[in-house]
Amino acid sequence: MLLRRVAAALVFVFALGWATPANAAVRVLYYDASQAQEFVAVVNQGAQIWNAKVTNVRLEPVPSGRTPNIRVYADNGWPRTYTSSLGNGYWYMGREAVNQGYYKPRIAAHEFGHILGLPDRRTGLCADLMSGSSAPVSCTNANPNATEAATVNRSFGTSVTVAPATYVWAG
Repeated sequence: MLLRRVAAALVFVFALGWATPANAAVRVLYYDASQAQEFVAVVNQGAQIWNAKVTNVRLEPVPSGRTPNIRVYADNGWPRTYTSSLGNGYWYMGREAVNQGYYKPRIAAHEFGHILGLPDRRTGLCADLMSGSSAPVSCTNANPNATEAATVNRSFGTSVTVAPATYVWAG
């Protein structure tokens, strides 16, 4: 009888350990870069940058027959993002920033950062991905820093919601 109780307690404790948010399933967000024109490869690179830095969410190209969470376009304006909720929305790879010399992978990773719930921070620091265009044009850091990655992991490790917003890369 005691052995059964101990075994049941161990099973319960083991099950609790596997049910914690740290072990929650990775949320997959599908993106459609088919209208990103000459920037498709850099959009894919931006997604891979985030995939290498966070564990609770994964950005994947949309498979055939599935509706994407994220759509990516290209135009002649500034890069900008329109979110509808955490992990959902669309963004533009704006040629104006590219033509001014901003690093394309940084732009793509930055715009994905908005979809992942991060606001612009305008710190001017190259080390901060979400500093955006406030960092020097010469900045080639396309990786989120530890705080940015931890914030995304925390957001996707819970059921937090983020209000719709618009983010425009300011020149």
